[in-house]
Amino acid sequence: MRKFIVSATVALVAAVSFAAPSQAGYYSYDYQPYCFIKKIKSYDYYGNVVIKRIKVCK
Repeated sequence: MRKFIVSATVALVAAVSFAAPSQAGYYSYDYQPYCFIKKIKSYDYYGNVVIKRIKVCK
């Protein structure tokens, strides 16, 4: 009985130790970077406001 409990504990520890690293590096195909629109306000030669939109992704 004691050998059975020890072997079951060893098997459980082995299964958990293999499962933890496999979950750590998980990346899926639906990963999308964080993007936002950066607006830069400037003025042209005649004094009109020109807003330039730039997409920035991280």
